[in-house]
Amino acid sequence: MDVISPRGGTWKLAHGRSIVLGETATIMGVLNATPDSFSDGGRYASVGAAVDESLRMVEQGAAIVDIGGESTRPGATPVDAAEEQRRILPVIEELVRRSDCLISVDTYRAETARLAVEAGAHIINDVHGAQREPAIAEVAAATGAGLCLMHTGRDREKLADVIEDQFHFLRRSLEIAGAAGVANEAIVLDPGFGFEKDGPENLILLARVHEVMALGYPLLVGTSRKRFVRGAIGRADPEPDIATAATSVLLRERGADIIRVHNVPANRDALAIADAMRRALKGERW
Repeated sequence: MDVISPRGGTWKLAHGRSIVLGETATIMGVLNATPDSFSDGGRYASVGAAVDESLRMVEQGAAIVDIGGESTRPGATPVDAAEEQRRILPVIEELVRRSDCLISVDTYRAETARLAVEAGAHIINDVHGAQREPAIAEVAAATGAGLCLMHTGRDREKLADVIEDQFHFLRRSLEIAGAAGVANEAIVLDPGFGFEKDGPENLILLARVHEVMALGYPLLVGTSRKRFVRGAIGRADPEPDIATAATSVLLRERGADIIRVHNVPANRDALAIADAMRRALKGERW
């Protein structure tokens, strides 16, 4: 399998921040301030526990902490905006007070995104690709926040080919972002592993994910502890972090810039090998 160069570039974020992508993998740590997320629900439901875990991930090598207040696992109980905000805003505020790390808010709600950026978040990570609440793109444009537009197959009819469906969905998301005035340099795309995709679809997407780069934006990917990863190794391990690290390396080799994970050290070290290999192939020393 050929090694695909990541798109790279500078990702423009809120509050005058930015991050340079490309040379090394950028790790985004997952922080679920929820009682029912599929992997770590309930562990970080208090502000203190959530902030401590965020700081630990940063110390371990995460450049970004992605904070969510509503579980996106299939069958999860929905929460209203007020409850989502109650869970995440104090965490963001305290994390800003104690660290200069980059903070992402995992939400599809425009008002939650606005309040989160106001509290200090730099990135809006929308699992509905700005198609559930298009006003979220207006928030990103007005605040200068980085915007991650994720593909999902939920609540709609998918095209048969996984990459054609990526283009079909994400082009609409990009139209919404463009109409709202979001700068191209503020956008990254997420192919949405696990979101209404079965095991074979996820594995095909894993192999062909570099084709999504044809849309012209860096890729943010998240396979961490997903059901298809457990299925591929053939056992119901609730935290298949070694297998996740393997997918992270494959995705890095297929051009992904940002890797979203629960276990930062395992993925940090695996990705370091992938990046060292790329540098060696280019004749560079590490």
